[in-house]
Amino acid sequence: MITINKKRMLTEFFELVKTNSPTKDERTVADMLIERLRNLGMTVTEDNAGQMIGGNCGNIIANLKGTLPMAPIVLFSAHMDTVQPCLNIEPVLNDGLITAAGQTILGADDKSGIAPILEALRTLQEQAIPHGDIQVVFSVAEEGGLNGSKNIDKTKLIADLGYVLDSGGKPGNIIIGAPGQDRINITIKGKAAHAGVEPESGINAIVVAAQAISRLKTGRIDEETTSNIGTIQGGRVTNIVADRVEVTCETRSRSLGKLERLTAQMCEVFNYCAEEAGAISEIEVIRLYDPLNIAKESKIATLSVQAVKSAGLTAEFGVTGGGSDANNFNRYGVPCVVLGTGMQKYHTTDESIEEEDLYQSAKLLLEIIRAVAQIDKREISSFTD
Repeated sequence: MITINKKRMLTEFFELVKTNSPTKDERTVADMLIERLRNLGMTVTEDNAGQMIGGNCGNIIANLKGTLPMAPIVLFSAHMDTVQPCLNIEPVLNDGLITAAGQTILGADDKSGIAPILEALRTLQEQAIPHGDIQVVFSVAEEGGLNGSKNIDKTKLIADLGYVLDSGGKPGNIIIGAPGQDRINITIKGKAAHAGVEPESGINAIVVAAQAISRLKTGRIDEETTSNIGTIQGGRVTNIVADRVEVTCETRSRSLGKLERLTAQMCEVFNYCAEEAGAISEIEVIRLYDPLNIAKESKIATLSVQAVKSAGLTAEFGVTGGGSDANNFNRYGVPCVVLGTGMQKYHTTDESIEEEDLYQSAKLLLEIIRAVAQIDKREISSFTD
């Protein structure tokens, strides 16, 4: 019977959330994790993603040799960075619920993913559970565009399947669908003129942008598609017709075709309104990540359900409106689903997690390891089949 050292795990979770790790400043927590992974006998490397994105730390990639050489290699991943306000977090446990004491987030997103991975690895070794090779990726800069996994050294990804611990919902919640996202940066260049003397000689870039925005459908487009106008900046003073405005937008969809069509439509509207007014539009589209779509009937999905049930949990498939590193790992050829860790109200100062969910996540990972260990990878062509 698998048992989790709850006291050790809770202590480690508190240590993790109290360690500052804002996006692109994950160095301190990364050094802590490197030491702990090496103490577990893992081979640990750090890639140069940090240099590529202007951070102080790269993705941490660790490998553990298994006792069953023919079992598939399984990946477990979580991200190290946390959203603001995340400095000097003080976690508090009250009646089984963990929250932050002050006006900060808790950092369960995503340290409630890191702690179960570490505890599962320790338990695996202490209880001599047979297992195949295991790969761990602790990524940087996941918040704000999956920039760590986007710039990961793909040659180091050797896993046959993977699990990203980075979602709300109880342990047992299996995310098999997530949107892709485009970021759209738009610059409208009008013509300056004195707003009181000769306004008709100017072309107001703010008005052009407003006309374009008024023609767009935003928010919920359909059950798998959304769009949003995020920021708008422009103009200098009230007595000058604004000759420049910058707008940032995003589109998301679990359907790649819908994502591409919605992005194209948004660009077309801004271009049309600019041309109609005699202004100039400059548009940059950045694909942040592609959609994630895993079939319920696929081997990785059915294997996940098997492990959830073995852990005594309730399996539930779900989809989400946000991306995770799993979007990129799937694109790189490592089939991944996302696991719920129990984090609640993440990205807010009301963030919390139930203590028991931490322990259940660790138990689930051990059941996943045991389920994967029963498979001969020579008999599996693809876990997405």
